Amino acid sequence: MAKRIKPENVPASAESFGEAKEEKNIFEQDGELVIDVFETGENFVVSAAIAGVQIKDIDISLEKDMMVIKGNRCDPHPTAEKRYFYQECYWGPFSRKIVLPENIDIDKADAQMDKGVLTIKIPKNEPGSGKIGIKTA
Repeated sequence: MAKRIKPENVPASAESFGEAKEEKNIFEQDGELVIDVFETGENFVVSAAIAGVQIKDIDISLEKDMMVIKGNRCDPHPTAEKRYFYQECYWGPFSRKIVLPENIDIDKADAQMDKGVLTIKIPKNEPGSGKIGIKTA
């Protein structure tokens, strides 16, 4: 069962993001999102600096052991007359897949955007006893 996470303060118009898919040339690729992934005592955390991206342009989905973050970074100065000396900023679609650990509760995942940093927290499940019961036939 897939679960979608929306960062806080998502406008109602953002609900349709990702529904219309365009066909891509086989050689076109999305930019890769740079992330930090770590754990605390209570959470599994994914953090990504996504400056210049609006919340409505971010889609986060979770399914089984995989998180997918997709979005689109729009060029703030779109013009065909630019002559770059350097071009290091990536403008356009981006995505990132992250393998998740087994001991998390995706139903309680939460995403927030603050000052251009996306932070996704997924609570850890309570640790079990570490023992497996044996059933008799």
